[in-house]
Amino acid sequence: MSSPRKHSRPIRAITSLSVGIVALSAVGWLGLGQVSGSLNRTDAFANVKNRPDKPTSAMTLLLVGSDNRAGLTRAQIRELWVGGTEVAAGARSDTMLLVHISKARDRAVIISLPRDSLVTIPEHVSSLDKTKMVPARLNKLNAAFSFGGAPLLIETLEGETGLRIDHYVEINFLGFTNIIDALGGIDICVQKDIDDSKSNLQLSAGLQTLDGIKALKYVRTRDFDGRGDIGRMKRQQEFMSAVLRKATSTGTLLNPVKLVNFFNAAIGTVTTDNELDKNDLLTLGKQLKNLSADRVRTLTVPLSNANARAAGVGSVVIWDKVLAPDLFNRLLNDQPIIDEVKATPSASASPTTTIVDKFKTETASDKACASAE
Repeated sequence: MSSPRKHSRPIRAITSLSVGIVALSAVGWLGLGQVSGSLNRTDAFANVKNRPDKPTSAMTLLLVGSDNRAGLTRAQIRELWVGGTEVAAGARSDTMLLVHISKARDRAVIISLPRDSLVTIPEHVSSLDKTKMVPARLNKLNAAFSFGGAPLLIETLEGETGLRIDHYVEINFLGFTNIIDALGGIDICVQKDIDDSKSNLQLSAGLQTLDGIKALKYVRTRDFDGRGDIGRMKRQQEFMSAVLRKATSTGTLLNPVKLVNFFNAAIGTVTTDNELDKNDLLTLGKQLKNLSADRVRTLTVPLSNANARAAGVGSVVIWDKVLAPDLFNRLLNDQPIIDEVKATPSASASPTTTIVDKFKTETASDKACASAE
């Protein structure tokens, strides 16, 4: 068997829905002021320039999966099948999700942002020489985090989407595995057999219950089906839906004991912006406790080309110039992303309503194996 180090790669697919929704809801129920104070903090909005206006009280969170290996023991590195800090020092933001929560706090939209998205990274201080400024230029989205951390990533995304990001949440991959285990594992429908030597994952098609370790491998695998990052993002979205189903169906948000276990698993591995204080967490948690899985929709930002090349940048994906701005404008104004078109009835027919979903979204509860129904 090949060594984990040989096949190690950045963990690019750490889904953060369990932190962004479940954890915030938990805070609201428990009112844990001491937990809020124990969260890791970062000045995510330091020197962020040209911020968009915010026309409604809807909330937009940026959820980032970090592959930071700091603090992992050698045993954990072997178990997680990743390299250590000598292989990948620092951290990369290879999973990025925008979560829009409506002003009524009764629906949410989760948008996956491909790490290779071609974007304009604004002018910024060089990460190698703090006395030099790097001019604005085209690059991949995940380069923004590498060059300037959370602030430059936020400034880049606000410039590309026109959305004002209210809060920032980051979780590393060790925290991800702990959270899944705290939820008792996640049931997922595996569409086809998986035998991926790079992530050391073997799964048979059908309904599978994944513990934290297998779940991490599942959301990072990308080579077995020939679809690369696009296929992986699709699996991430299905996994996020399954996390929310598990959290709501098992009463995690209503059970103080389960919530304490969840927080003990998550708290040391979550980083938030400085502005997300205890009162914000308490208020948002109370508002979100009734958010059901069928009111959450997941999608990938609309793409026009998933296999393009850009001079000096390499392989990139291109956002659709019509659908992507339309999507972000709807979120900006807190409008539904699913259209209901009512047909004019004839004298002998009843009125009909057609659902138009041009962004190809899915509810969080419509993915399951037939054997699970």
